[in-house]
Amino acid sequence: MPKRTRDKLLALARGEFWDFNDQHFTEILAEEYAIRLSRSTVRRLRREAGLASPRKRRASRHHQKRERYPQAGMLLQVDGSHHDWLEGRGPEVVLLAAIDDATSRLVYARFREQEDAAGYFLMLHEICRTHGLPLALYADRHTIFQSPKEPQMRVPGEPSVAEQLAGKLPRSQFGRLVDPGPCAQDG
Repeated sequence: MPKRTRDKLLALARGEFWDFNDQHFTEILAEEYAIRLSRSTVRRLRREAGLASPRKRRASRHHQKRERYPQAGMLLQVDGSHHDWLEGRGPEVVLLAAIDDATSRLVYARFREQEDAAGYFLMLHEICRTHGLPLALYADRHTIFQSPKEPQMRVPGEPSVAEQLAGKLPRSQFGRLVDPGPCAQDG
């Protein structure tokens, strides 16, 4: 490689393109400066000159595995699965399922037209009737389980200061089912 090309590459790498990773810098050299080199050559030249490729992505955080609950029936994982279950031979349906956390046993599964509160209410009713009342449910952030009024910065279930002062608590659809509140007692 001519010294002039090498010097130009290093000048650009130290200057205007100091924050480009090796691949992007290689593409810019080819497109804008007609310097056509492989990424590995550009990488080697930059490293020899003491120029590291900046890390553009954060390293993924390692998530610790959650310990399973020690006893069957304590925690149920519930979710709805949207999929072409009938492979085009019928309407699109959602599979609502509940799995016991301790045993990985399927305790409930039903097809529904949509993932809705009524389906989850029927699921919980059937589970309570056949298996007993679970200690807790583990679900995604669907509004059936989490109030849409709860800001994400706050701990779910904890009322805001304004709600505490007004005596109002944001409740999910499930929360209103379990505790309908004062309106249900008046009627």
